[in-house]
Amino acid sequence: MKQFGQLLDRIDWPIAVIAALTLGLAPFVPEPHLWEKLKMLAAGTLVRPIDGFDLVLHGLPWALLLAKLIRAGLARG
Repeated sequence: MKQFGQLLDRIDWPIAVIAALTLGLAPFVPEPHLWEKLKMLAAGTLVRPIDGFDLVLHGLPWALLLAKLIRAGLARG
């Protein structure tokens, strides 16, 4: 866990935010891919392996950003 925290610390904030906003939301039209996959997951239609891969691929930058936010919050408090 300590190594993961050190990895998070090495990733700059602008890189994490840009990754979440670009890779995390691409393609933008007709709707962000991550939003589409989350709707499929909620509806129970996320059954194909490629859809699961897409969910992980587009969700990972957001998970990374969230982890950095949590770590920064814990470091302050």
